[in-house]
Parts: sequence; C-alpha cells; structure tokens
Amino acid sequence: MNPIGIFRTSIAKKYVMALTGLILVGFVLGHMLGNLQAFGPPEAINKYAYFLHQILPWEFLWLVRIVLLAAVVLHIIAAVLLVIENRRARPETYEKQRYMKASFAARTMKYSGLIVLAFIVFHILHFTAQSIDPAYKNLRFDLDGKDTQDVYAMLIYGFSNIWIAGFYIVAMALLCWHLSHGVSSMFQSLGLRNDIWRKRLDYFAVAYGVVIFLGFVAIPAASLISWYSDSSILYGSEVRQATEDWNGEDPIYVTYPESSH
Repeated sequence: MNPIGIFRTSIAKKYVMALTGLILVGFVLGHMLGNLQAFGPPEAINKYAYFLHQILPWEFLWLVRIVLLAAVVLHIIAAVLLVIENRRARPETYEKQRYMKASFAARTMKYSGLIVLAFIVFHILHFTAQSIDPAYKNLRFDLDGKDTQDVYAMLIYGFSNIWIAGFYIVAMALLCWHLSHGVSSMFQSLGLRNDIWRKRLDYFAVAYGVVIFLGFVAIPAASLISWYSDSSILYGSEVRQATEDWNGEDPIYVTYPESSH
C-alpha cells in the first residue's frame, strides 16, 4: 500500500487537513486552559504539571505526543500538496482572480504556518526539553511533601527575557491569525459549512482566535510586568530574587507568600 495513499485525491487531502486541524485546535484550547492556572496559587499549575508528568501513565503521555506530532506532520504535508496541486491545476489568470478574492489571512497561511512551526520547535526546546537555561530543572517546589519542579517559577523566569516573551507574543498572534481562517476552512472541508452558516462560522473562527491569543499572551505579559515592576499579578519579584541568588548548582526554592498556598 502506498504510504501516502491518504493524499491520493484533493478531497482526501482536505479531509486530512481538517481532521488534523481539529486535533490541533482542541489541543491548543486545552493547553491554554492548563497554562492559565498560572494566575492561581503556584501550587495549582505545579500540581497540574505533576499530574501530567508523574501520575498519568507514560504510555498515555507518549501516545498523546505521537498523535500530536503525526497531526502536525500530516497537516503540513496535506497543505503543501494542496498548494502544489492548485497551482498546477489553475491557469495564471484564474490564480490572479482567486488571489484578489481571498482574504489576507488565507493568502498568508503558508507564511504564518512556517513561523508557527518554528515556534513549536523552539517551545519544545524551551519548556519541554528545558535546554535553553539550566535553571529551569533546578527550580523546585514542595508539593505536599513531594519534591517537584516549580513550573510556576519556570514560566515567570522563562518569560522574564523580553526577547523570548516578545517572540512568544508574535508567534501567538500569527498562530491565532492562522486559526482565524483555518477553523472556518476546517468546517468547509468537512462539508459542515453552507451559505447560512458561513458568516457565523467565520465570526466564530475570529472569536476563537482572539480568545486563544488573549489567553496565551496573558502569561508572558504578566510575567514581564511582575518581573520588572512591583505588580503582584504574578510572584515575579519572588522568582527574580531566588534566581538572582542562585549559585548555578543547588536547587532553587522560591519563597512564596503564605497566602499563595
């Protein structure tokens, strides 16, 4: 069997794009909701991270990772093949007319998609592999007597770098720009969008993109504000003091206010 047989027809490619897009859209929403626990006490997001990495069976965690990786790869392959196919099938005059009618979001999908892909790679290296800064793995937290990683402090410390925080904000803007067109197109590819629902789904896609953008950029923005000011949105000053005093070897335990636990 041809390993890329699922891409044999245009309809198949569009279905692959739509179904993988649905998986990725759901993951993005869930990931955002999990991250927003950073606005609660430090224990909340640390307990959430501990559950994901220590309580859930590692087989399940890797199954999710493999499914997400496969969804990303298949989504990209289907998108590239559709672009190539459309260019070969359409005459130049038709392409110009189609370009004029397409929305700006639709015309820039391939560019925003490439930048988002680069962001995903950096994000994995940054917070998942934790290869950007050795302090990440040394940030520790006492969770009900268990010595766990202080993910709360890692987020604040990671976003204290204005260039990294800025890159995240720009990448999230492009991701949500991508979603503002992709979510609506996903319904069309699955045959679930008609003339009556077209505008409604377009509005829903834009609203979804805005919500995701605000949810994701809230953490780097709050981290920067808390790190460089006396704001108490997050415990930036506490994390800053703990990391500034670090000797490069010992575990880092941030002293949070008692009211935060």
